[in-house]
Amino acid sequence: MKKWLLAIMSYGCMLAAMGQYSISGHVQNEEGRPLPGATVQLIDTKYGTSTDNQGSFVFNRLPAGHYTLQVSYVGFVAAKQPVSLSDDVELSIRLEESLFLGDQVVVYATRANEKTPTTYSNVEKEKITERNLGVDLPILLNFTPSVVTTSDAGAGVGYTGMRIRGSDGTRINVTVNGIPLNDSESHGVYWVNMPDFATSVDNIQIQRGVGTSSNGAAAFGATVNLQTNRVSQEAFAQVDNSVGSFHTWKSNVTFNTGLLPNRFNFETRLSRIVSDGYIDRASSDLKSYYAAGGYYGEKTMIKALVFGGKEITYQAWYGTPQARLQNDEAGLQDVIAWGGEYVSQGQIDNLLNSGRQFNYYLYDNEVDNYAQDHYQLHVNHSFSENFNFNGALHYTYGRGYYEQYRQQDLLAAYGLENVLIRDSLITRTDLIRRRWLDNDFYGATYSFNYTNSRVSMTLGGGYNIYDGDHFGEMIWAQYASDSQIRNRYYEGVGIKKDFNSFVKVNYQLAERLNLFGDAQVRAIGYHTYGTDNDLSSYDTGGDYVFINPKGGLTYTLSDQTALYASFAVANREPVRTDFIDAPNGKTPLPETLRNIEAGIRRSGTNVSVEANYYLMQYKNQLVLTGALNDVGSPIRTNVDGSYRTGVELSGKYLLTEQLSWAANVTLSRNRITSFTEVMYDYAFAYGDPQFVWEKNYRNTAISFSPNVIAGSDLAYTTGGLTLQLLSKYVGKQYLDNTGNEERTIDSYLINDVRVSYDFSIGDIQNVRFSVLANNILNVEYASNGYTWGYLWDGWQYQQNNYYPQAGTNFLAGLSVKF
Repeated sequence: MKKWLLAIMSYGCMLAAMGQYSISGHVQNEEGRPLPGATVQLIDTKYGTSTDNQGSFVFNRLPAGHYTLQVSYVGFVAAKQPVSLSDDVELSIRLEESLFLGDQVVVYATRANEKTPTTYSNVEKEKITERNLGVDLPILLNFTPSVVTTSDAGAGVGYTGMRIRGSDGTRINVTVNGIPLNDSESHGVYWVNMPDFATSVDNIQIQRGVGTSSNGAAAFGATVNLQTNRVSQEAFAQVDNSVGSFHTWKSNVTFNTGLLPNRFNFETRLSRIVSDGYIDRASSDLKSYYAAGGYYGEKTMIKALVFGGKEITYQAWYGTPQARLQNDEAGLQDVIAWGGEYVSQGQIDNLLNSGRQFNYYLYDNEVDNYAQDHYQLHVNHSFSENFNFNGALHYTYGRGYYEQYRQQDLLAAYGLENVLIRDSLITRTDLIRRRWLDNDFYGATYSFNYTNSRVSMTLGGGYNIYDGDHFGEMIWAQYASDSQIRNRYYEGVGIKKDFNSFVKVNYQLAERLNLFGDAQVRAIGYHTYGTDNDLSSYDTGGDYVFINPKGGLTYTLSDQTALYASFAVANREPVRTDFIDAPNGKTPLPETLRNIEAGIRRSGTNVSVEANYYLMQYKNQLVLTGALNDVGSPIRTNVDGSYRTGVELSGKYLLTEQLSWAANVTLSRNRITSFTEVMYDYAFAYGDPQFVWEKNYRNTAISFSPNVIAGSDLAYTTGGLTLQLLSKYVGKQYLDNTGNEERTIDSYLINDVRVSYDFSIGDIQNVRFSVLANNILNVEYASNGYTWGYLWDGWQYQQNNYYPQAGTNFLAGLSVKF
């Protein structure tokens, strides 16, 4: 009997063991991005867990039977899935973002989605993090479609910029959580004021072309919409450190409380980045901070953010003469003789004895010193499952200067009397000056969002005010004349008020056909007055009311494939310098852009592809004339007609489970139908109309608009190891609008290699070690430049200056998340 009992018990244990199975899986968002910290439960059981950093979960030793698996994550619609367990089960669960819960609602009004008939790319957190070892945010976007990036210091730290479809940063609308970031007067975005901001960015959407309506400056090339970090389910602390070539060092620390039981969440970050730069003396000392706190109720979300930075960057704005890059001794002598910038033996020796890393500036404190603080308050309330409101208040305070040592400037150029010493009349002096910008930018944005099974509608907009002071100080002079310390030799004010309101509608006309409509009204009042840096008086500006309509269709061929087409109109006002430096005092006209976008999108498990055609046709586009103002800045003028047209192809192919390839290419044609180049003959009276030389061109190339741009990302991943080969090709660019082959930036192909390894140890959630080798083939290239020239009694002098980029260089980083 005892033997029978033992046999029965053994058999029962064997059956029990045979009846124990596992449920495992991965939780991702709709784009396939892992969702760490998602709550996973088997309803009506004791079993529950959270996903790890890769979004994975597992339940072991479960008896056979029927279960209901529930997955929830803040900001997403909870998902339930029945599971019949008679064997091990592995699941792939994708959660749909909830419009009315979590941080994503703050960018909903300004984002495109799969039903929007425009061209866009989404960059998720993981792709932002990959190369985030200290370089500025534009450099992190270098491998996205139609993007060309540049760095004044040559190594991606300090002053950086990007062009999209050939359009520079002043024509790219940038928002952070729907709040405008572009400077109100110049329309530029100065990323150096926000060092390491990428660490606090969750995702980025780039809409190419006019895109959908947004707050801030009109998009004449693209829209870049940044969303800061979302609420984290789990508490964590993270420390990042990286070091690299040119004494580059980045260090930051981040703390996050996770979602507390009372539905609050707090996050803070402190960062510092320093670098000597590739260019001589092009050093950067950058500090930044980020703090966010939010309340996440069932129907109400309130979130406050404060972030900012302080930068001290040695100036590398001048560029390197072409003769210096080519080691052209005769050309260097021409630069000295005819360039007019080399007035001392020290400057001449610097030019002759430097190499590719030449920096014109020699003064120890030739720096840009600027600080900027941003404050945002977002409130979202869900009135019902279909209707919600999002409102935001914002304030930005910026202040700082750039300091310059000047040799032998005229005293009269600073409003000073000549100095008589004994019998000598002193008309020139060495001096140190600072040019200041002190500004306030504040306002409010709003959006009402309604959605149901057939209609999605947004009524949004904002009202913003800018108040900026421009002034110059002389802080030292060899011959001070009648000046006082910090004497303001010029002073001006710029005031701008910007109101906009828009309505966007997606309407499902049929099962497969969606209609999109978008109409925006934008009213701008701009007034600037005072004394300019050349001591001339100005009182100018303009009032504008723009109507910007957009519309299109999306046709769904299948669950994976859709066609889209749209037409959009955008109008934009001139910038501050267009008013002040207007040729012949003629008030500049506003610009108009008409944009056609048409394409196909296909997404699949192993292959995703997008192909699109675009036509961007400008009226009264403001382009460089070839002339310079008194401080060497280019002057722009309206041209009647110009256009950009091209084809963009992008896609990703999963060759194996470990090996993937993402690539993009842009083929374009960029033309001005009629352009007039302007030059002055300096042998005679400067600015006298009879001594201005003009030359007309027809159907000429638009400057800084390469006909070919391509990017590639070949990645191999196994376990925690990732190997990447990143390639970027940029075709030839013209430095001006004349199509002159002697004024070009040569094409270049750059290859970078990245190696990273992720693992966990005990209670440490994640450790990542990364090495990034940039420009591994040590290509000598320049990513930006400018050209300028003049006549002397009919003889023409022309000089090209370039911004050379670093050869092979390295960054290595260690990130630890607790």
